[in-house]
Amino acid sequence: MTMEHAAQGTSKPARTMLVKHADMLVTMDDARRELRDGGLYSEDNRIVAVGPTAQLPADADEVLDMRGHLVIPGLVNTHHHMYQSLTRAMPAAQNAELFGWLTSLYKVWANLTPEMIEVSTLTAMAELLLSGCTTSSDHLYIYPNGSRLDDSIAAARRIGMRFHAARGSMSVGRKDGGLPPDSVVEREDDILKDTQRLIETYHDEGRYAMLRVVVAPCSPFSVSRDLMRESASLARQYGVSLHTHLAENANDVAYSREKFGMTPAQYAQDLGWVGRDVWHAHCVQLDDAGIELFARTGTGVAHCPCSNMRLASGIAPVKRMRLAGVPVGLGVDGSASNDGAQMVAETRQALLLQRVGFGPDAMTARDALEIATLGGARVLNRDDIGALAPGMAADFVSFDLRQPLFAGALHDPVAALVFCAPSQVSHSVIGGKVVVRDGELTTLELGPVIERHNRLAKALGEAAA
Repeated sequence: MTMEHAAQGTSKPARTMLVKHADMLVTMDDARRELRDGGLYSEDNRIVAVGPTAQLPADADEVLDMRGHLVIPGLVNTHHHMYQSLTRAMPAAQNAELFGWLTSLYKVWANLTPEMIEVSTLTAMAELLLSGCTTSSDHLYIYPNGSRLDDSIAAARRIGMRFHAARGSMSVGRKDGGLPPDSVVEREDDILKDTQRLIETYHDEGRYAMLRVVVAPCSPFSVSRDLMRESASLARQYGVSLHTHLAENANDVAYSREKFGMTPAQYAQDLGWVGRDVWHAHCVQLDDAGIELFARTGTGVAHCPCSNMRLASGIAPVKRMRLAGVPVGLGVDGSASNDGAQMVAETRQALLLQRVGFGPDAMTARDALEIATLGGARVLNRDDIGALAPGMAADFVSFDLRQPLFAGALHDPVAALVFCAPSQVSHSVIGGKVVVRDGELTTLELGPVIERHNRLAKALGEAAA
């Protein structure tokens, strides 16, 4: 029994977990240790010791023998639209840039239902969990037919993912000069009222929180200046984070200059949308002045390489951002602009895309892994995830190094993880609870969910036809 539990007297003893004999354990702590025959020891939802197996307690309530495995901190996904897993690879949107892609899909998404939101969230989270992600944000900004963010939150609780639920919104439709059709926008008073309700109902500001709520108007081309300002005020009143899309492609920048007479970064600054409590998705076209602003204010960026390539948005200047001190995390973005949500694959793509744009030394495998762990934690304004160290959340994943794709690469298993990009974890543990064991979800029978998801996706497509 720990001193903490002894002091509480009647509290039940902590549930303990021992991870031992990992071929390699990557801590991502301040020393960036990479431990052969490594392990960790946790009590309930937090890590209490990390080191060589021989230095750890010999017993625990649950023991995971990680011989033949690489163990790393759980990956952190900083940008997603999980409902879009219902509209992957739709023919009308396969060959369009951002604005054309959105215009094609808005009329499909207008037929979403609460059931579709819940099932697509379960599906997207299952894909993330099986690919090494333990914490994810989701930006849900469209609420037709009675859909609510509560539907996503219920799914996250069911499957066991650490979740930052972003209450997105669109309030400026086509009649007012925005991009979305008028049928899918909301009244701004209703948006703010519902956002406040969600924060007061669900947000957990405590350490190791499994659920936090984020204030997240969709984009400069779908909400008003007033909503951006009021959203920032509401978020800061409650101490929650802010999130939106920014400077995604050249058309996005042109829209900002035409409508507001500013660059996207200037627009964000004018509205109070900079600071350590803010992160912006994409920032592919962020200029040097914007990079300097974000670095100076601690404003974060969610880098989404696969989506940026899929929509031909460009190559985000991630190397310059990181050298300047901008917090950068990784995001898979929506499955309608990525068509997947595999975090290790996204990590590999981040590395490759920077090299295409800026040379072979633009990003190393360990740089990419840092963005996907510590970088994401910093972007989400958390200091309790992203590393394996005493006092951190017991969130970690393992990969079986005995798979064929690792053959010949074990002289550097850390680099092999990124370069070889395995698609599935062996184990995933979140808050000390095993969510994936031997490659299978423990919290959800996935087959019926996928079958239901496919039926709903077919119905959604037919409704929009």
